[in-house]
Amino acid sequence: MLKLPGRRPNSAAAKATPGAPVTLDRRRALRRLGDTEFDVLVIGGGITGAYTALDAVSRGLSVALVERDDFASGTSSKSSKMVHGGLRYIEQGNVNLVRHSLLERHRFRRNAPHLVQRLPFLFPILEQEGVFDARIAKAFEGLLWTYDLVGGWRIGRLHQRLTPNEVLSHAPTLRADHLKGGFMYYDSRADDARLTLTVVRTAAHLGAVVANGAKVERLLKSGGRVRGAEVHADGEQIDVRARVVVNATGVWTDGIDALADDAHRPQVRPAKGVHIVVPWSKIRNDCTVTVPIPGRARRATCTRWGDVVVLGTTDTDYTGSIDDVHCTREEMQFLLDGANVAFDVELGPDDVLGSYGGLRPLVGGKEGATLDMRRDHHIEVGTGGMVTVTGGKLTTSRHMGELVVDKVAGLLGRKTRSRTTKLPLLGGAGYDAEAVSASGGTAAHLGGRYGTEARFVSALIDENPELGEPLLPGQPHLKAEVVYAARCEMARSVDDVLSRRTRLRLFARDASAAAAPVVGELLGAELGLDEAQIAEQVRSYQNEIAREKSILLGDQA
Repeated sequence: MLKLPGRRPNSAAAKATPGAPVTLDRRRALRRLGDTEFDVLVIGGGITGAYTALDAVSRGLSVALVERDDFASGTSSKSSKMVHGGLRYIEQGNVNLVRHSLLERHRFRRNAPHLVQRLPFLFPILEQEGVFDARIAKAFEGLLWTYDLVGGWRIGRLHQRLTPNEVLSHAPTLRADHLKGGFMYYDSRADDARLTLTVVRTAAHLGAVVANGAKVERLLKSGGRVRGAEVHADGEQIDVRARVVVNATGVWTDGIDALADDAHRPQVRPAKGVHIVVPWSKIRNDCTVTVPIPGRARRATCTRWGDVVVLGTTDTDYTGSIDDVHCTREEMQFLLDGANVAFDVELGPDDVLGSYGGLRPLVGGKEGATLDMRRDHHIEVGTGGMVTVTGGKLTTSRHMGELVVDKVAGLLGRKTRSRTTKLPLLGGAGYDAEAVSASGGTAAHLGGRYGTEARFVSALIDENPELGEPLLPGQPHLKAEVVYAARCEMARSVDDVLSRRTRLRLFARDASAAAAPVVGELLGAELGLDEAQIAEQVRSYQNEIAREKSILLGDQA
């Protein structure tokens, strides 16, 4: 239905379009943490904690959010980067999750059009060694119709059947020996770390106090109730007092729950997923191509992202350290094997430009494969009154935050309604993705990362033209983005910038190590770091890159 333009500006859009950069002053935030009693303290700066904080502050509650490392440094920067309904969940019979997910996908695309883009998915139909063959293609098309009808239609495209030539026009290196055609349907993708960071910044813009590098050491209790947390940051102890505490720490959930209840029994079952990054010139796809992995039940996806292709993912039980997760040589090899079988290419370890491993916080017992476990979220109020949320997925994070704050409001005795369904994220209000993309060049690069806030990054270049220089030859990221990350995105380290603010560690691992000194120099000037501190950050980052690569290539267990 066509909606006529209003005579007045949209109030929600106006509030989400500040006239000056939204700065995140970490030192001021740490002081406020100790000086205020909040309605709610959220522990965990991943996407679930971020949206919980945003939902709460948008309802008028006073909110604090603390993260022990960096925003999105856990699962929320290491996902498949898909904002999707989950076609596989229809196969599992979980249609309700798909319906909810597709509705939330639509809301993400409306509220953050600069960060969440439509993405076509291609399923080749092969006579042999395919995801499915021609005999079951009709049944699969039934799944696609179900997907479209329960909410996929909102993206503006329905699935379609393709001829072999049409398939090859999207994936020219696909082996055509047994190709019978294909299906294409539509979902969305997002830079998960930037999306999480933008939710955090939007919450801060509305009044939430947010801080990274703030680790919870113990919970504060009064009369048997959890009333805050003892937080350690920069060598100082800060007692953060709150009427309600929310545990949104993902795979670390059990550790925080145990601080509240000595009798707590672990409930999170981590599932490991890994991805590798290879040059786009090797595969030359213009969409996400879904291919089989030989000998595995899981399908793999090959997604173009600029000049690279991201191959993933696995879904396996994980029993190692949840603080040290990497892609191994074996995991890399079977993803390469899957690509080499599906495409007429010869990809090897030397072609891998980057890799990452992450953990999904699934809830359930140890029986059965993680691949078959449901991705529903779980929200509980513990004996000490702490609200714990875990499970779920990136796509449903807004809805999870809403449900968590409903619980919080009940504990506070407040009657409130969520306001995030139509709340634009910073940079999203009034952003026209198609127009910005058509402009090309630096404008398109900055627009796709900052939306309408790109003008604030450009203003830094006006002040200092040297900031318009690229961080790395051949990469679109500018020196101005490092300065902006320090001033407006609470970046504290070289790793914060290269791993999560720019994603260069994922897409250009070795080159990012070479850029570390430049990033360190820019950060040092903004944060007041001395030469020794800058050198230590650069050395630490380069050592981590060397270790990551060593594990990937099998040189280190």
